[in-house]
Amino acid sequence: MPSTGFKGVHKLTAATIDRVVTQTSPGAYVLTKHDPSDTFTVSYVGRSDADLNSRLKDHAAAGKYTHFKAGYHSTAKAAFQKECQLYHDFGGSDSLDNKAHPARPKNTSHSCPVADCDDLD
Repeated sequence: MPSTGFKGVHKLTAATIDRVVTQTSPGAYVLTKHDPSDTFTVSYVGRSDADLNSRLKDHAAAGKYTHFKAGYHSTAKAAFQKECQLYHDFGGSDSLDNKAHPARPKNTSHSCPVADCDDLD
């Protein structure tokens, strides 16, 4: 089974996000809508190009997911590349709630780091 590389499982609430995600930074994340007490089942992968805290709060407000794992990245490109890797590792749109391959950060031509991926061509 693939690993996210993220540490910890956190409730997807504004208070928890503020406690756990304290930096204003790009980042990638995974969400679940299942009880993560035994195994964290990735339901959705995403990223923020600038403010991981704010993006996670968008998901918390929507109420579809219950828990998250996340990590900071130094650049939007690095967050995009992590999101792509997670998307492919966890089955893409066949297995995830994601409807399509992650989009490139605005005004960039970054490519997916996964070999043989043609989703962005």
